[in-house]
Amino acid sequence: MPSPVKQIADLIRRTDHFLVASHANPDGDAIGSTVALGHILAALGKDFCLYNISGLPSQFDWLTLPAPFHDCLCGAEANWIFVLDCGSEHRVGPELHQIMASRPMANVDHHLGNPNFGQFNWVDESYPAVAAMMADLADELGVPLTGPLAEAVYLGIATDTGFFTFDNTDPRVMELAARLIRLGLKPGAVNAKIRNQWTVDRFRLWAVSFATLEMFYGGRVAVAHVTREMMAKTGTSAADCEEIVNFLRRLRGTRAAVILREEPDGAFKFSLRSTGTDNVQTVAARFDGGGHRNAAGGTIADSLESAKKRLMQALGEALGLV
Repeated sequence: MPSPVKQIADLIRRTDHFLVASHANPDGDAIGSTVALGHILAALGKDFCLYNISGLPSQFDWLTLPAPFHDCLCGAEANWIFVLDCGSEHRVGPELHQIMASRPMANVDHHLGNPNFGQFNWVDESYPAVAAMMADLADELGVPLTGPLAEAVYLGIATDTGFFTFDNTDPRVMELAARLIRLGLKPGAVNAKIRNQWTVDRFRLWAVSFATLEMFYGGRVAVAHVTREMMAKTGTSAADCEEIVNFLRRLRGTRAAVILREEPDGAFKFSLRSTGTDNVQTVAARFDGGGHRNAAGGTIADSLESAKKRLMQALGEALGLV
């Protein structure tokens, strides 16, 4: 039987008219893989639409796009929907989710616990980023990993590996990065585009969030939060909360870090980080979330204090601290 990458390459060769999407509040891998697939389809002369319910976050507006990036549903009549980097079909947003049952769908992902919700599923947890899957797809289709395609792939693999510092950094992804550089990518310039995108408002939000820091289990778990009021006062959005949890993990002696962010409906989205064998994906799964062993998340419809208490109990049990 052909490998998944060969099957999806064949699917692309023999059909046309695609809708490419990812999860709401997209991170670097969601945007990088979406844009990368767009460049692949463009190189093959295919008709496609790029969509995300949250739009293109401003920190990624330096990317060279193969087509306009829509935040209103486009491509509703597409022959195939590609959903990338999405561990749950609901995370694409209600507009796209409503039509997904009536269209053939390819689910391309690397998250633990993905329920294989597509008619075609290429789900492989061994990949550190879906952008790396797009690199393999480009190779299969004979599309060179150069120029804007290379930058989109690099964005995904760099951000999802913590710039090659997380435990999912393996020889394969390092070899891919080296290959992109050999083909002309300038890592210094691209890293500057990825990382040097902060605003003064974001600095102020982080200062307020860090002031909420609490330590549990003798300093082994670090927790902070961001409320809607904090974002309103600093003129920031959910996108400005990205990476706070990774900085909390830098505290000496911590095994897990947590950030809770208040959603418009009053629920709290949580992000979990750990290192080594400490598995936070199982904690996220208890609240219908998902992710990876060392990076996971979900949403709790509860008050801040109650959500925090429930998460601390679950983390304590998962890490053997209670």
